[in-house]
Amino acid sequence: MAKLYFRFGAMNSGKSTAMLQAAFNYEERGQQVLIAKPSIDTKGDLQIVSRLGVTRDADFLIAPDTDVRVEFAARRDEVVLQTGSEVSCLLIDEAQFLTPSQVDDLLRIAILDGVPVLAYGIRSDFQTAGFPGSIRLLEVAHSLEELKTICRCGRKAIFNARRVGDRYVFDGAQVAIDGEDVTYESLCGACYLEESHGVLGRH
Repeated sequence: MAKLYFRFGAMNSGKSTAMLQAAFNYEERGQQVLIAKPSIDTKGDLQIVSRLGVTRDADFLIAPDTDVRVEFAARRDEVVLQTGSEVSCLLIDEAQFLTPSQVDDLLRIAILDGVPVLAYGIRSDFQTAGFPGSIRLLEVAHSLEELKTICRCGRKAIFNARRVGDRYVFDGAQVAIDGEDVTYESLCGACYLEESHGVLGRH
């Protein structure tokens, strides 16, 4: 039986790089993959952007109202028509932005359609609250794997701190894509508590 995998980590833990490597590994063996990401992630538009500088276009975007299983079936049929080969894996970048029902679609693709699904994302936002998509993945994925990165102090980073300019902020909308005004830094628990004055969760 194919499985749903959730590979998660703090910001800068190499999630997109690992996903692109997984795609390369499949294709190096002559197998077909499909790559998708939520449309809410406007960084790079259709592109998957690795912090190492590697980029690749996603095969399709997932809007908040997309039925992922239906969209996957249509794209899979296109691949079979063009290449004569079945899709061996579906890879999802920024999976935290999926809705819980879309995560359920991923589980159905793995179990009912027999196609492994590798979802990559972060668990929690800058206020340490779980993203709905990540919460559902933690609940239903067959396999969980943490991708590790380090804090500025050298400890393991587990939290994602939001910065506006040179200032840490702990209130605002859950989703703010990093760019010119907003950036993120991965922090360990001690450094996060230091910057947030000991406060966790919603402020």
